[in-house]
Amino acid sequence: MSKSFDDLLSKVSTCSKKRLSVAVAQDLAVLEAVKAAKERSIADAILVGDEAKIREIGASLNMNMDDYEIINEPDTVTASLTAVKQVHEGRADMYMKGLLDTKTFLKSVLDKEVGLRTGAALSHVCVFEIPGIPRLLFLTDVAFIPYPTLEDKKVIIKYAVEVANACGIDCPKVAPLAAVELVNPKMPTTVEAAELTRLNDEGEITGCIVDGPLSFDIAIDINAAIEKNAQNRKVAGDADILLFPDIHAGNLVYKSLVHLVPGIKNGNILTGTKAPVILTSRSDTCETKVNSIALAAVMAEQMQK
Repeated sequence: MSKSFDDLLSKVSTCSKKRLSVAVAQDLAVLEAVKAAKERSIADAILVGDEAKIREIGASLNMNMDDYEIINEPDTVTASLTAVKQVHEGRADMYMKGLLDTKTFLKSVLDKEVGLRTGAALSHVCVFEIPGIPRLLFLTDVAFIPYPTLEDKKVIIKYAVEVANACGIDCPKVAPLAAVELVNPKMPTTVEAAELTRLNDEGEITGCIVDGPLSFDIAIDINAAIEKNAQNRKVAGDADILLFPDIHAGNLVYKSLVHLVPGIKNGNILTGTKAPVILTSRSDTCETKVNSIALAAVMAEQMQK
């Protein structure tokens, strides 16, 4: 079981070597992460974009460009389609966003001819290593589905469970979060959380333990659960997956953790695709990008099995 990103990187070393395809790779931060991923034996890379700029940036990073396949395609849209095609046709195992806008990147992911669409909804999972919490936390969805319905939440749970499984967590505990831990008909989020719990109890949602509604503190802190007399809840103080009621709650928690918690580590992955997709922000650190590549590598290993 991976309890930290060091554990996850150790798990990567037991997988077959993966190959990453990068769309519009002429980006300093992305190439820095690609170099680190190769040096740590996480993944090799195909770099698609403006070759002259890729080589210029690579030289500034002391990259040995002979170690990488470079496909010269200066046009951003064509480069994204060329890059995703490498994964679609099996020449690469995972797909990463470089120096292009998210809308264009996602269009390539969903392209009918060369993309990675499955017909199912897409979602997003963030994995956090937080000082003082002795396990990885999986946050979802903080970046993709604005107002998930009950059906959306079932799919989001399924994806998050698959990511947790890839990290070595066989039966993760899922906390559908709300402001309170009791069902209140005037608060639809609590009603949906209780319904997800029922569906899990009846075997419609499988591979995990679902217990909601839960407030954030009860889900992650057993002392808070004891103080609120909720210590007997199935997930109290021990949640692996935090399911947010909407993108606003998830995104606010995500950014609060990133910007306020010293020593925190995280990685992110887009889910619901035929192969792992790494959708990081330009503001993400090199470490976050490398962690995301490692997360995609263990996901690719599981999906290929």
